[in-house]
Parts: sequence; C-alpha cells; structure tokens
Amino acid sequence: MPTFRIGHGYDIHRLVPGRPLVLGGVRFATDYGLEGHSDADCLTHAICDALLGAASLPDIGHLFPNTDPAYKNADSQVLLQRVCAEIAKLNFDIVNIDATVIAEKPKIAPQLAAMKAALAKSTRLVADEIGLKATTNEGIDDIGRGLAIAAHAVCLLKR
Repeated sequence: MPTFRIGHGYDIHRLVPGRPLVLGGVRFATDYGLEGHSDADCLTHAICDALLGAASLPDIGHLFPNTDPAYKNADSQVLLQRVCAEIAKLNFDIVNIDATVIAEKPKIAPQLAAMKAALAKSTRLVADEIGLKATTNEGIDDIGRGLAIAAHAVCLLKR
C-alpha cells in the first residue's frame, strides 16, 4: 500500500534594484530583482520547502544556509535538483506540485509555460504534473505595493 505525504511551502523576498529577477528558473527582463543570498527565486524556494516538508526533512534554510558562501548567488534550480535527490533517497516520488506566485509586477502569465518547463526539468516531472498560477495582492501590503514577491506551493509525494 503506497504512503502519500502532502507538503506546503512559502517564501517571500523584497524587490531591489540592480539584481536579476528569477522566478521558477526563468530570468525576467527587468531592472530589479529579488533580494537574497542565492538567486532568491521565491517560487523555487517555496517548492523546495513543500517537498522537504512532505518528506519530513529540514527546510531549505537548513540545507542551504544563507551564511554559507557556497550558496552566494546559487541557482535555485540546482538547489531544487538537490532537494529532489534527497527525497528520492527516502524512496519518495513526486506525484504533483501546485504553486502560486503573488506579485504586482512584472506580469507573470507570459512566462508561465517557460517556468513550468524549467521546474519540470529540475524535478523530472512532466509539465502537466505542475500547476502554476499567478495573482496579485490587489494593492494590499508590501506585495501589493510592488515591493516584494511571494509564492506558495503544495506537493504530493508517494512512497
């Protein structure tokens, strides 16, 4: 009888000038990006935390601490691949991932297909096993004022 596990992840980063903006492994053409130690890809970080949580492993900050220079400007897709390898060691398979990006800017919808493709490659899923949506915060709080971007993700693992 298979065992199923559900995980949830959340991440948020402030927008700052002069950094590349990377979401779901896709670089956006902007003059601002997310502040963080790695590439600060909050969507991929939320997915990592959902996967780690479902496998009862420590969160992304424990595995890839922002105090470790090895992760300075790290590609979050590489981190996601490492997370997938860790959960595979526990004999878990990813059934699906569902995630939402919350941002006032830039427009996310034109890049959703490319983001799904990048995430599918890193997780070894097919694109239709990844649900990906984007919404705004309707002008409410720092996200709504265009000062930050956040993401929520859930996943289902099967052993």
